[in-house]
Amino acid sequence: MPVYHFKPLTPEIWPDFEQLFGPRGAYGGCWCMWWRLSRKEFEQNQGDSNKLAMKSLVDSRKIPGIILYRDDQPAAWCSVAPREDYAALERSRLLKRRNDHSTWAIVCMFVDRRYRHQGLGRQLINAALDYVKQRGGKRIEAYPTIPKSKNIPPVSSFMGFPALFAGAGFNEVAKVSPSRMIMEYIFD
Repeated sequence: MPVYHFKPLTPEIWPDFEQLFGPRGAYGGCWCMWWRLSRKEFEQNQGDSNKLAMKSLVDSRKIPGIILYRDDQPAAWCSVAPREDYAALERSRLLKRRNDHSTWAIVCMFVDRRYRHQGLGRQLINAALDYVKQRGGKRIEAYPTIPKSKNIPPVSSFMGFPALFAGAGFNEVAKVSPSRMIMEYIFD
């Protein structure tokens, strides 16, 4: 049986993040900066500039998410942080803030291709819930993609799927478009 554990992304484990994201930066040079920058900045920075921006964020000791390890190998990533850490999310009309509560957000999940279709999505969400609870969070939102078919490319599924979040105890809050919903988990 594999053993899973997670670590917050800090400068000390940056090499594990680089290994996990590979030379292409996960999805086409994103380096998980999509929700942190304006669309124009993101497009201009795609690739090495996004990597440097993420490295700078990590070096500032601001934790942008967690790495899930299978045994001792980095296997998956979850971008989970207070909602206000995601400038593009805060500007989104579709995923606009619904209240003034302190809310965390899961905006990205990435699983190394060697570990896909092995249930790591559920492990990753549970690790994110544990992390937020450890940090004193009271609620967390996710914005999963509503699938239209069974064959969805990874680049289109980086925000997860409703069934995955529902299985971890999230509840649907709003269907904001035919392809996107807001789900929420409130800690007891």
